[in-house]
Amino acid sequence: MDITQLQPSSVWHYFNQLCEIPRPSKHEQKLVAHILNLAHGKQLEAFTDSAGNVIIRKRATTGRESAPPIVMQSHLDMVPQKTGASTHNFFTDPIDTYIDGEWVTAQGTTLGADNGIGVAAILAVMLSDDIEHGPLEALLTVDEEAGMSGAANLDAEILNGQLLLNLDTEEEGELYVGCAGGIDVNITIPVEWETIPDHYAALKLSIKELKGGHSGIDIHKGLGNAVKLATRIALESRHDFPTARVSAFIGGTLRNAIPRNSEITIVLPKQQQDDFEDYVNALTLLFRSELRIAGDNVLIDIQTSDLGDLRDTRVSKCLTSESQSTLLHALYRCPNGVIKMSSLFDGVVETSNNLATVALGEQSCKAQCLVRSSDNTAIKNACELITSVFSDANAEVICDNGYPGWQLVPASPLLSSMQSIYQETFNKEAKIQVIHAGLECGLLGKKYPHWDMISFGPTIRGAHSPDERVHIKSVQLFWTYLLAALKRLSTPA
Repeated sequence: MDITQLQPSSVWHYFNQLCEIPRPSKHEQKLVAHILNLAHGKQLEAFTDSAGNVIIRKRATTGRESAPPIVMQSHLDMVPQKTGASTHNFFTDPIDTYIDGEWVTAQGTTLGADNGIGVAAILAVMLSDDIEHGPLEALLTVDEEAGMSGAANLDAEILNGQLLLNLDTEEEGELYVGCAGGIDVNITIPVEWETIPDHYAALKLSIKELKGGHSGIDIHKGLGNAVKLATRIALESRHDFPTARVSAFIGGTLRNAIPRNSEITIVLPKQQQDDFEDYVNALTLLFRSELRIAGDNVLIDIQTSDLGDLRDTRVSKCLTSESQSTLLHALYRCPNGVIKMSSLFDGVVETSNNLATVALGEQSCKAQCLVRSSDNTAIKNACELITSVFSDANAEVICDNGYPGWQLVPASPLLSSMQSIYQETFNKEAKIQVIHAGLECGLLGKKYPHWDMISFGPTIRGAHSPDERVHIKSVQLFWTYLLAALKRLSTPA
C-alpha cells in the first residue's frame, strides 16, 4: 500500500506529487511551475509575485459570494536532512515515502510533511469541484525554512482576503493563536594556528546519528547537540591531555535544526593515542546516560592516522593553545536550549537558543545560532547575552534576518468561530495554544494588520530531522475540520 491509497485521497494525491519534486529552500522553482500548471488547467487565476510566492484565486461556490474572503497559507519548501547512511540528493531525488503503522515517514530523510501536508490540503481545495466555500485565495510561500523571505517580501496589497488560515502547525486538536519571533546570530571568531609536532598522531572524532529535530518545537526535549558534545570532548579533555590540539571542527547544517552530527580532529602525542580513545569511549557512555531520557543514542566513531597522511591535506596545522582555549570556552558557554519557559502557557517555551552550526576555517571559526522568543525584549536580551559570551573571544557577532512573532489577539472572532466549529465537528474542545516556532503569521500580520488569523494542522513528529513523520488519522481529522471551517465561515447569515 502506498500513500496515494490513504484517505483523504485528494490530499495524499497532491502530497505524493510534492514528494516527487525536489523542494529544499530556495529551490522551489520546479514545484512552483507544477502548481501553476495544475491551477491553469482548472482555469483558475494563478501567478507568482516578485518574491516567487504562488497566489491562486478561486471564486465562491454559488450562494456564498458575499462571505468574507479567506486566504489559506502554507510554505512550499522543506528542510533537507538525512541520515549518515543516506545517499539521497535533495536537489534531484524524490522523497522515498512509506507507511509505518499509523504514520507516513521517509526512508532516511526528512519527509516534508512540514509543510507539504498543508500545501497538499490547499491544492485539494483549490482544484476541487465539489467543496463548499466562499471566495478563496491560496498563498504558497517560498523560502520559509531558510529565512521567510517569501513572506517578508510579499506585496502588502496583492491579496484580497480578510481571514487567514495558516496550515503549518503540527498537533491536531490544537488551534494556534501566536508564535515566536526569531533572529539569526552569526559569529566569526578569529583563530591562530601552529605547526603540528612530528611526534603527534591525529584522531578524527565523528559524533553521529543524534536524533536532532526542530530547533523551536523540540528545543525543550533535552536532545543532544552534536556541536556542544564535540566542544565538551575537546575542552574537558584538557586536564588529562593538556598538549592535545584541535586541527579541524565542523558541525550542524541548518540554523533551524538541532545539530545531529559533528566532526572534530584532535592531534596529540602518539603515546597518548590509546588513552585518549579510552577517554572518548568513557565520555560516550556518559553522554548516553545524560541523554537517555531524550532517546538519543550517541555514537562517536574514532579514526586514527599518522601525520604523514595529513601533510597533503588542510589538516596540517593545529590551533595554538591560547586560540584553542578561547574558542572552546566561548562555544562551551554559549547558551543552548531553553532560556525561559512561558508564564502564560503551561509547557510552552518563551525563549530559546540553538547553537546550530560551527565551521573552523583558516582565518576564523564561524558559528551560527537561532534565537527564538515570543517576547521581543527577550530576543534582544538573548542576543546581548550571546554577544557578551563571544566578546571574550574577540568575535564579530551580527544579529540579522529577524522576523516578528505573532501576538495573541484576545477577542478574535475567527478564533471564536473555529472553536465552535471544532466542538460541533468532533464533540470536544480544541486546545488553544501558541507555538515556539516561527510561523509566517507574524510577518503576514505586519503586511495585512486587518487580518484575523489562526493556525492548525495534522500531527507531525520529528520535523527537521530524518525521523519526521505524519500521523495518518490526524490528516483525515485535519481535512474534515478544514472543510467544515470553509463551509461554516462562508454560510450566509
